[in-house]
Parts: sequence; C-alpha cells; structure tokens
Amino acid sequence: MTKVAPSMLSADFSRLGDEIKRIEAAGADWAHLDVMDGMFVPNITFGPGVIKSIRKLTKMPFDVHLMIQHPLRYVETFADAGSDMLTIHVEAEGNVKATLKKIRDIGLKPGITLNPGTPVEKLDPYLDLVDLVLIMTVEAGFGGQSFQEVGLSKISYIRKYADSQNPKLEISVDGGINSVTGKRCVDAGATVLAAGSSLFTLDDMGKQIALWKMYGPNAKE
Repeated sequence: MTKVAPSMLSADFSRLGDEIKRIEAAGADWAHLDVMDGMFVPNITFGPGVIKSIRKLTKMPFDVHLMIQHPLRYVETFADAGSDMLTIHVEAEGNVKATLKKIRDIGLKPGITLNPGTPVEKLDPYLDLVDLVLIMTVEAGFGGQSFQEVGLSKISYIRKYADSQNPKLEISVDGGINSVTGKRCVDAGATVLAAGSSLFTLDDMGKQIALWKMYGPNAKE
C-alpha cells in the first residue's frame, strides 16, 4: 500500500497545530516537513523550534527534508526536535556520507535526495547508507510547481536498485503530485507520495489520501 505524506509547506501556518491534526485524521502516514535555510534554496521556512512545537500533537512520523547547506551541523538539533527521518541533498555542501552516518548513529532514518537537474547516478555512492530516497520532481525551495517528467525515470532507476539490493527502501516523490502524477509515480516504483497544494486545498483530503493509498502497478485509473 502506498504511503501518503502531506507536505506541511502548503498548510496554513497560522494554525499549524490544527493542520497536523487534520492530516492525521485524514489518514496520512507521515508528515512531510520542508526545512529551507535561505542559502541552499532562496526561501526560508521553519526550523527545529516549529517541529518541536508540533511534535507533541501527534505520534505520526515526521519526514524532515533538509534543504540546507552543511546539514551535518544540525542533525542533533533536528533529532532533539522530534524528527523521525532526515533527508539531505546530494548537492548540499558538506560530507554527505558523514552526515548520513550521523543521522543513523543518532537513531533516525537517513534519506538522500536530489534536484531534477542532477543525474540520478549521483546517488549511487549513498544508496546502501539510506532508508529513504526522495525524488524531487520540482526544483527544491518552492511550492506549487508543475511536475517534471524526468522524475519518472529516476524513480524507475531507484526501484531497480531497491528490488535487487534493498526491498525495504522507501522511494518517496515530491513535487506537483496529484491524482494523475501520483499514480504514474507509483507505477514507476514510488512507495511514498509527498503532496502539498493538491491535498491542502481540499475540504476533505481523506478521500484523496484513501484513493492514493490504493495505487499500485495493477490499480485501476
């Protein structure tokens, strides 16, 4: 069954606590939390303080996507805030392997991701070090972008690796996810759909989440 991780970047920040409760009640599997530092990406979102404040409201896993430079500096801080998974960018400055090792050593699940323009082969040295691969189908740093087709071949590439080397590897996809693109991603091999505006604009996102969870290679349109 496909996991669904609503992206809190599209939530109403003035009532973030209520939004966390809303996605949990709707059947979300994870909360996807995008952290931006204004350096690796132009925008700034929120940091560990916000994550800590909403952590007490739910036991739902927090899937934290670090769009920051030198993420090794902040692994312990985000762990203490209540993160369950920390995903870093292969393009970010700093020692990627050391960061992934630190994430695992501290008791969290490490993840690796890349922007649409980065060749998927750049992930090869790190695939045996992670529990999650996040395929970005939009440029990191902004919400509401359109889905980029290049993500599908990257999902398939990681799916082949997972099938042969690590069947438990989670393959998440983020960017322009809706009912159509989400199914295409799952058909290509994704196991987790991270979506923002296509869920948060709905009065009842529960029906959509339930539909997406049923996606699979043999699912009907």
